[in-house]
Amino acid sequence: MTARRTILVIDDDPAMRDSLAFLLDVNGFAVTTYETATDFLDHLAGSRVDCIVSDIRMPGMSGLELVRKLKADAVACPVILMTGHGDVALAVEAMKAGAVDFIEKPFEDEALLRAIGEALQTQSTAPADGTAKSEAEARLVDLSPRERDVLRGLVAGKINKVIAHDLGISPRTVEVYRANLMAKTNVRSMSELMRIAIAAGL
Repeated sequence: MTARRTILVIDDDPAMRDSLAFLLDVNGFAVTTYETATDFLDHLAGSRVDCIVSDIRMPGMSGLELVRKLKADAVACPVILMTGHGDVALAVEAMKAGAVDFIEKPFEDEALLRAIGEALQTQSTAPADGTAKSEAEARLVDLSPRERDVLRGLVAGKINKVIAHDLGISPRTVEVYRANLMAKTNVRSMSELMRIAIAAGL
């Protein structure tokens, strides 16, 4: 029997920790939970972790700071961030710093399980940097100049209204461009779109 993959959950909300621990346990993962990023870092040495699922806003060290700390310490473990609607700009910043994904609360169980599955798969088959960049650029090749402008605004963490103002178009038009971006790049989530854009160097 293969060893269960270990998922680590960091969230200062006890109810959230419990529900995620239950969800992951029934789906065959070994789970450890921590209230803060600092608690986790205190126990990190020598412990096996396959994937970290962390809230982005926590007392003390934030999810973004955790991603930077792990990268600085050369800890090669994929980090998925859970983010509130207003934290998307922060989450994008965290992806630039090295997080593999973010999911917006409230989310469906399947969304988290899919993100974890993809993070574990990516970890074991990570392409070389040059390959990742060329693959990402290929996914963006069909975008119009205006669609690229909207995508750059999203990568900068701007909301639709700000992107619309910057480009001199209506927020509704920005929504249409966002839908086009998702369709043309064949992605299922905003985080996947951000991952491609960041890999392509936008």
